[in-house]
Amino acid sequence: MDANLQQLFEQARNASRGLLRLSDEDRNRVLLRVADAIEQNEQNILTANEKDLARMDKDNPMYDRLQLTSARIRGIASDMRHVAQLPSPLGIITKQTTLANGIRLHRVSVPYGVIGVVYEARPNVTYDVFSLCFKSGNVCVLKGGKDATDSNMYAVEIIQSVLREEHIDEHCITLMPTSHDATQAILTAVGYVDLCIPRGSRRLIDFVRDNARVPVIETGAGVVHTYFDKDGDLEKGKRIINNAKTRRVSVCNALDCLLVHKDREKDLDQLLQPMKDRVQFHYDNYGLEWQSYDLSIKIVESLDEAISFIQQHSSGHSESIITENETAARRFQKEIDAACVYWNVPTSFTDGAQFGLGAEIGISTQKLGPRGPMGLEEITTYKWLIEGDGQIRE
Repeated sequence: MDANLQQLFEQARNASRGLLRLSDEDRNRVLLRVADAIEQNEQNILTANEKDLARMDKDNPMYDRLQLTSARIRGIASDMRHVAQLPSPLGIITKQTTLANGIRLHRVSVPYGVIGVVYEARPNVTYDVFSLCFKSGNVCVLKGGKDATDSNMYAVEIIQSVLREEHIDEHCITLMPTSHDATQAILTAVGYVDLCIPRGSRRLIDFVRDNARVPVIETGAGVVHTYFDKDGDLEKGKRIINNAKTRRVSVCNALDCLLVHKDREKDLDQLLQPMKDRVQFHYDNYGLEWQSYDLSIKIVESLDEAISFIQQHSSGHSESIITENETAARRFQKEIDAACVYWNVPTSFTDGAQFGLGAEIGISTQKLGPRGPMGLEEITTYKWLIEGDGQIRE
């Protein structure tokens, strides 16, 4: 490993030990100060972001993800304050017992230590990951995409400035270079990085999973479906489908494919009316995450076919049914294998802040470990504390 990269990992590991000594009150105070600093430096944040935006084609689907606005900056600060107000996920006793010999066992929640996050053109991720990691006692090592270089560098500068003023090791957040070598270094940093979380395209996630020697939690790409059932309410359907598709087309919870029961095909034009001037409709090309103003449409014969089709094409992220038939809805929710399964609600709600988690470090689509939006609880592990009075094992 390159000596400079190894030094960064060593500094992060050392910072993780010091972070354990902070109280929850200390961590909350820092998060609130960082939130204030974000708002106070809004113009500088926008200036840095404008440099990144100038290097990207406005027609690129990633442009919206890269772009920061005054409203988004205020939202980032608000989410950080929300995280500060949440209960600490640390020191929670999740299991306890006393053995017949008097030995007392406690299973207690603790940080992972150092969490590496590899992500693409999403500068808000820098702030969200720091807030969640810091609150949960974890150091974060960040590898952002080159598209967001200036935005990420300035974000880390703001955060580290507050850490220094609070006499806390600034390496509690570490920004790696944007090089491919830095990505490879995180994935193979055994002994330094306790967990790696990729956020981005299917290509990025596959690369991390296939090349990592450290543990990985996949935050999967979203191939998202909504099924409008024969008993779906037309007005609800119009609002839900439009919001799921057009709220932000580039994010992973955006709608990619609409399924409509054959008995309601006559209502298709009305269902699509709110978005018809913006969205391109396709009656093929299934199984794609569009990340654009494109939508696949399929007419299905039955609920059975809808479930089967979704199971074949879903990425396991978010799926929704629109129906007034509770039996159909409950069956859909039971049989669809995804992290988030909705009934009469748009998939745009798959988001850590919307779930009351303050923010999210990613949306896990895997089944081993966390699943769905990952907040504070999902980035802690546990250890056993054993107490006795001199007992020995026979």
